[in-house]
Amino acid sequence: MSITQLSRFLAFFCIIAASAAQAEKVGSVDVDWLGNDITVEALADPKVKGVTCHLSFFERGLIDRLQKGNWFEDPSNSSISCRQTGPIEIGDIEMDEEGEDVFSERRSIIFKTLRVKRIYDETNRTLIYISHARDVQNGSAKMSMSTVPLYQAGK
Repeated sequence: MSITQLSRFLAFFCIIAASAAQAEKVGSVDVDWLGNDITVEALADPKVKGVTCHLSFFERGLIDRLQKGNWFEDPSNSSISCRQTGPIEIGDIEMDEEGEDVFSERRSIIFKTLRVKRIYDETNRTLIYISHARDVQNGSAKMSMSTVPLYQAGK
């Protein structure tokens, strides 16, 4: 990858990060004596008022990084659960089958990103949220999905 391509790549990720929602850390679970943790964050959908997702992911501790190397990367594992937390008001969201990014957070210095994507299922009136890792070179099949049905008032 040339310097120009790398610069464009980094600029693209900065734009995505600036446009995505911000998560708030709400909890952390110690999983071993090596300092590895499961972090839990709350994420309000910036374009769908009344929907909050809770995202959990694994963070490696310093001792684990020293023992196993690979200093600059956390695993791709994540889990997501989204619920209605108030009256739902849908803003200007993407309606195509590709959906749109709601959240993005780096999981390595440059190449791996943890993402949350929203897809609207118009037929079933449901919002679908998928958490997954995006890697420049090696895609991962590790993902988690949650749905929020959109009920009509009085039905």
